[in-house]
Amino acid sequence: MKSEVIKFYDDRDDVTLTTYMIADSPELLGGKKRPAILICPGGAYLACSDREGEAVALRFAAMGYHAFVLRYSTYMGGEVGFPDFQEEMKVKEHSIHPTPMREIGKAMLTIREHAEDWLVDVNKIAICGFSAGAHNCAMYSVYWNKPIMHEYFKEKPDMFKPAATILGYTLSDYLFMRSFPKSPIDSKLFEAANLAFTGNKEPDEETLKEISPVFHVSESTPPMFLWATSEDTLVPAQHTLRMAHALADKNIPYEVHIYEKGPHGLSLSNQATAQAKSQMYRDAARWIVEAEAWLEKRFALELPELTPFELMEKEHKR
Repeated sequence: MKSEVIKFYDDRDDVTLTTYMIADSPELLGGKKRPAILICPGGAYLACSDREGEAVALRFAAMGYHAFVLRYSTYMGGEVGFPDFQEEMKVKEHSIHPTPMREIGKAMLTIREHAEDWLVDVNKIAICGFSAGAHNCAMYSVYWNKPIMHEYFKEKPDMFKPAATILGYTLSDYLFMRSFPKSPIDSKLFEAANLAFTGNKEPDEETLKEISPVFHVSESTPPMFLWATSEDTLVPAQHTLRMAHALADKNIPYEVHIYEKGPHGLSLSNQATAQAKSQMYRDAARWIVEAEAWLEKRFALELPELTPFELMEKEHKR
């Protein structure tokens, strides 16, 4: 595997694209290109979770896909953890919409720029996110071909096109979220996240609609795989169901899984990404297996129909 960290800004270390590229070999694809998965960790736009980065990338690499982890702009500027919610938070322009979404666009351009050297099939790049990272991916999925993206970068819209999207416990409808009952600590977290992402603890209705992907699904939105848990009280499963409903209304292919047990933020829901047993649920851990089967419908490697004997002959001739 070839791994490197690419900085997006000369004067900042917090926004990076980390590559997890499968090393090529004559015994593998022998110079052919592979599909890729671009991963956006969650963290309420306050930080980027380590639990939803490298371990997830390695799991996708084990499927035969190149993987990339994008650490996009967040309020904490790359620091781990959350700010002190008891103190007054100042607006930080670097993390405000549409910057995080545009950084997905920059990551897509970077992958395309190096596609020949990295052996990436640019027609098969999926994006995958969790929580706020899933919201970021959902936003990108509905805005990728809009002027807010391609005019900013002065590139053709097709340069930003994702082939598929995977969303884990996503937030999709801020108008719904505004009226959903929250605990005092959850209310503080959402106020902080709102300020980090919009510059306002209580954004107006126009802003909430702009940053709610369910209202912007169109015929150009990519196919989606969505999953969540019914016990998630922070970002309830209704967000996932609302996204599925919006996709169905536009006849966009989708698959949705709502697992009965498990809190918010499960990542792979196994020991690879768990801090404690409370983040491990066997049923929810099936999402990555279901996602692998879903991806194979679109991203299956083009392998020849050769018998073991024919492969041995091929090896001998080489």
